[in-house]
Amino acid sequence: MADVPEPTVLASDYFQSYSVVGLLAVVGVLFVAVAFGAGRLLRPVVPTPEKLLTYECGVDPVGEGWAHTQVRYYVYAFLYVIFAVDSIFLFPWATVFAAPGYGATTLVEMFIFLGFLAVGLLYAWKKGVLSWA
Repeated sequence: MADVPEPTVLASDYFQSYSVVGLLAVVGVLFVAVAFGAGRLLRPVVPTPEKLLTYECGVDPVGEGWAHTQVRYYVYAFLYVIFAVDSIFLFPWATVFAAPGYGATTLVEMFIFLGFLAVGLLYAWKKGVLSWA
């Protein structure tokens, strides 16, 4: 058996791919900087008292800037986002379930997944999060 020399890997070949990524990052940063700079130079600056007011949905601000908000609204929004995102996971599961050979396995996995969702919903219900009282 003849000794075959191992190919040598040069550091310049190794770091060439990283230099492309670095150059792309620099170009991206420069592009954003030029866009912001051009916007700053080209925009009209005419401050008026109306422009300096705090804008709140077209209504002039009256009273304090602090308003008390119920935490339960955030909890409802959080629960909605959780279940909306989890429902997105049902679509890929349905396509895999239709493929031959994956039926029983994916069915068990989906029941486990839905079980976790049901436990979370039951926990929120038991804690009284889902009541409007």
